[in-house]
Parts: sequence; structure tokens; C-alpha cells
Amino acid sequence: MSESLFIPLILDHEDKNSPLKNRIRKNYRHLRKWATRTKTNCFRIYDRDIKEYPLAIDFYDGRFCVHFFTSTRESDEPRQDLYKEAMDAIQSLFSTPPESIYWRTRIKRDKIEQYEKTGEMKQFFSVLEYGLQFKVNLTDYLDTGLFLDHRETRRLVASMARGKRLLNLFAYTCSFSVHAAAAEALFTKSVDLSNTYTEWGRENFLLNGLPLTNNLIVREDCLQFLEQERSIYDLIVIDPPTISRSKKMDQMFDIQKDYPFLISKALALLSRDGTIFFSTNSRDFDFDEGLFEGCDIVDISKKTIPIDFHNQKIHRCWKISAIQKF
Repeated sequence: MSESLFIPLILDHEDKNSPLKNRIRKNYRHLRKWATRTKTNCFRIYDRDIKEYPLAIDFYDGRFCVHFFTSTRESDEPRQDLYKEAMDAIQSLFSTPPESIYWRTRIKRDKIEQYEKTGEMKQFFSVLEYGLQFKVNLTDYLDTGLFLDHRETRRLVASMARGKRLLNLFAYTCSFSVHAAAAEALFTKSVDLSNTYTEWGRENFLLNGLPLTNNLIVREDCLQFLEQERSIYDLIVIDPPTISRSKKMDQMFDIQKDYPFLISKALALLSRDGTIFFSTNSRDFDFDEGLFEGCDIVDISKKTIPIDFHNQKIHRCWKISAIQKF
């Protein structure tokens, strides 16, 4: 399991005609040493730093994913001048061909709407995060297969995983579990309802030479799984979507409505000295800690925001453990 790490150098000269280009250059030069040191070649190089440029730009081993954040539901394409300036900035700074730059539009949606699959090109490639490989796809889905904003959360979980049993709920492509397994977790179990993502997760384990015998992947509705599960875990990761209305589910999942059930059921599966990591990217989420008496709950959001994310509200994260009574 190894992949060569190449973080290209870029020229250091200002462009008086493009504040966007200058900011990308500044951010990237600041991050490059960190990326090389940590063996990471996927990170954010621009994060809506300048109001006039409502973009987030992610670097994926020489490829780029540009997210355009529209302010209305009617506008789903960036202005032509914005598109041209962003393309010119990336191409000139990194000597990148236009076919290596992929655009996404982030539209404000109603609560019941979901993001759907967008293509069938199946252009997968692997990137490195803290020395581990993960498959990503910049063409077929709104999300790439690796949530970059949870890089430090994954590292935190991995730092606690040696000799432990981990349960990963809403596992997506199993990146939390892969990090834990690579850190010598005794056992991991990843649960997700999607056939696509569970298979993707298996491939991430195999890509890193990690056995599936003690790293189980279960395709199941997490709510139903928690009703039936009886095994005990030392670490439990819960990173659910804000809403989900999959046809495979009995009812629509809503994080605000369903989080008490999720955490209560997870606490019942937690070992005596175990820890739950619960996170959400819902801006409107209200966490009532009073629902979980006898628990020590710490908001660790600031600790889990990566160096390359300037938006401090990209997600919220809590560390939950049961208070032991003697």
C-alpha cells in the first residue's frame, strides 16, 4: 500500500487583475509544506475567502473540484466572468488542463430535497490522507467519496483506536473505519444503507491492504440496525446526513428529530470507558444535552476543523461518554 506523493510548486508573483488568483496562491503556498509533511494530497485551497468569489476549491492530487455556491434556487450556473477567472487562475497557477477541473453547483434546497447521482462516467482515482489511500470520484456524485472537512475528526478517532472496537454509523465510504483499522483497531463495523457506498468502502479497505475479516461492512438502515444490535463497542462514530428519504427506508430520516434515538441507542452499545463522536453539518441543528443525563458531553467542533477550512461552521462535533458511577 503506497502511492507517490507529489505536491507541485507554484510561481510566486502577484496578479493585479485577479484577487482570486492571489488568494489561491497564498493559501496553497501556506498549505504545501503541511501537505507534504502529513502525506496528504487532497485539501481545500480556497474557501469562500472573498465575498465576490462564492467558491470553494479543493485540490485532489493535481485535479480540482470547484464548488459554486449560488444564492438563489433559480441560478445554478456561475457568472461567465467568475467561471473564466477561476479557470484561468487554476490553469495558470498549476499548469492544469481544463479537463482536470470539475465544477459543482451548491444550490439552496428545501429540507425534503436530496442530492442525487449526477453521472455515470465512473472516473475513480485514489488520493492520500495522512498516508492512507482513498478512492474519489469527481464526475458522478455531488460529493467525492471523502469529506475533507472531517480529516481531523478521522485522525482524532484513529488516535484512540488501537486495540479498540469501533462502530461507524452512516459510514459512507468507510473512511473513519479505514483510519481506525490502520491505527490497529481490534475490530471495526461500518453500517450504511447504500450498496454503492458499502462497496466503495470495501475497496478503500483493500486499497490500503486492510483485511475485511475483522473490518465488517453492513448494508442496512442505521436506525433499524441500532434496534437489533447487541455487540459492545469502545468507539462509536455517528455522522448522519441532515435528511434522508431513501426508498429503502421505512420513513424519512431527519437529524433534528432522530438524534435522541441515535445517541440513546449508541450509549446502550458503549463500553464502560467508551466514547461516541457525533457530528452534523446542519446549520440549524439544536443539541439538547439535557436529554442525556449521566453523560459527559463536550463540543469539540473547533478541534476538528482542518487547517484548510476557513468556514468554522462547516460542521459541529461532540464527544460523548457516560459518567461512571462507583
